Amino acid sequence: MRHLMSPLDLSVEELDTLLELAQDIEAHPAKYAHACEGKTLATLFYEPSTRTRLSHEAAMLNLGGSTMGFSSADSSSAAKGESVSDTIRTVSCYADICAMRHPKEGAPMVACQHSGIPVINAGDGGHQHPTQTLTDLLTIKSLKGRLDNLTIGLCGDLKFGRTVHSLIHALVRYTGIRFILISPEELRLPDYMRQDVLDRKQIPYKEVVRLEDALSELDILYMTRVQKERFFNEEDYVRMKDFYILDRKKMKLAPEEMYVLHPLPRVNEISVEVDDDPRAAYFRQVQYGVYVRMALILTLLDIHVE
Repeated sequence: MRHLMSPLDLSVEELDTLLELAQDIEAHPAKYAHACEGKTLATLFYEPSTRTRLSHEAAMLNLGGSTMGFSSADSSSAAKGESVSDTIRTVSCYADICAMRHPKEGAPMVACQHSGIPVINAGDGGHQHPTQTLTDLLTIKSLKGRLDNLTIGLCGDLKFGRTVHSLIHALVRYTGIRFILISPEELRLPDYMRQDVLDRKQIPYKEVVRLEDALSELDILYMTRVQKERFFNEEDYVRMKDFYILDRKKMKLAPEEMYVLHPLPRVNEISVEVDDDPRAAYFRQVQYGVYVRMALILTLLDIHVE
């Protein structure tokens, strides 16, 4: 039985196989429409979510399976003090696979150690968000045709952004990757990510404060929101939340073949006037998220469709 706690749980070869499966699902959805008949996915979401929870549920429904779960800690026995380990033992009696989002880092790891079913980490605090990373990789591969020899701009909250951390961990395994880290001083990529990942693997990168200084060099711009829920001080959040706003004027500085990604939800960091730009790929990214989660469910349940 396998779980997915981090993008690094999959080798590069397994990752490429998963992405190829997702692309086949996109091309031939009818072939997979009954692959999970009789199977149930439990979504255990202790933290609010729209895309991650619904895309997991859509993925299982598209495969012919069923779903159950809760969408907040208040609507589960966690409100009564039940532990994660007891919850997963219980859910293992009802479902065949589960996706868990939790505000505490490491909670899905605790769950998988006590689970009788595969556990998917759907986000744990500021730590990891591996299914978003799979979505990002599928989006980049589908749009650019490759996952190597790319310059990736990561913009916004690089300190608390678990999507950013997971994406870096995944991309550094491919050749020719270069990062431009775009953030204010207060939201820089943490030292452990720079030193233990980028420096140790000798991945080229540079840090800039102004978005305008990076756009002309990019193949992919990955925008993130400043996350209010990660701040302890309301004043700091208000001061930082509108630090970056991508608008039509700034997009004129970017190459014609650069694509804009965003894990969503957005607040003000991408103006709605950018939505009509053909390089705006964040809603296509949402659709790719369904395909890649379908592929992940099939992989973890060891279901093969001929």
